[in-house]
Amino acid sequence: MYKIILASKSEVRKDILEKNNIECNVVHSNVDEDPVKDSLIAKGANPETISKNLAELKANKVSQINENRLVLGADSVIDLNGKLISKPSDRQDALRILKLLNGKKHYLISSICLSMNGVMVWNHTDKALLIMKEFSEEQLLTYLDKISDEKLYAYNVYQIEGPGRNLFEKIEGDQNTIMGLPILMLKNYLRDFKC
Repeated sequence: MYKIILASKSEVRKDILEKNNIECNVVHSNVDEDPVKDSLIAKGANPETISKNLAELKANKVSQINENRLVLGADSVIDLNGKLISKPSDRQDALRILKLLNGKKHYLISSICLSMNGVMVWNHTDKALLIMKEFSEEQLLTYLDKISDEKLYAYNVYQIEGPGRNLFEKIEGDQNTIMGLPILMLKNYLRDFKC
């Protein structure tokens, strides 16, 4: 399998790649996402477009300084009725987000992009449908107490591979997509990739 650079500090994404026999080196993109999101929202971009743009930006930035190497950028966002929900900035913000999602249907959108020499060569976006159960504020706080800061700020407000699974009454879609990396299409592309 092809060896790539992962332009993400997500341990979950790295684990997904390794479990699928894709070797990777990690190089953080250090993209400041908030100004990019604000600019795209001001132009009327929907959450899917924002996710795609951020994945491409991360991949392109790292690939510009890693000549002739294939770089994977990724981004995941929550789409609640067409509105972008970003990662929480602190625990109070995490509670606010959980209250917004409480008892509602939303989509988790994950975009991936492969770039080489600063130019996108391939991208893919997948989405999963999630319907959250209804909880009291006390129950939501109890859930948040179980999640470490590192995991809370890195992976939206729920860990589908851990205690977050219990937040939902319905999940439709690929678990790898929910965890931030729709792996199947990536594997298909890499299998046929010719440098």
